[in-house]
Amino acid sequence: MKHISGKEMCKALERRGWKLDRIASSHHIYTSPDGRISVSVPVHGNKTMPAGTQRGVMRTAGLKDADL
Repeated sequence: MKHISGKEMCKALERRGWKLDRIASSHHIYTSPDGRISVSVPVHGNKTMPAGTQRGVMRTAGLKDADL
C-alpha cells in the first residue's frame, strides 16, 4: 500500500465522484456519489496518514491501491 497524505486521499475520493460535504476542524467529511455513505479524512498538512486510518478510509470508500 502506497502511503499518502490526507490531501492526496481527498483528491482520490473526488476523482471517484465523492463530494466534500463539510469540514470539521482538520477533518474533511465526504459523501458517496449516491449520498448514503460518508467518510472522514484527516488532513494535517502534507503529513502521511497512519496506515490503519488510510486502510479504513479506502475500505469504506471502496478504493484500491490502483486508485491512489
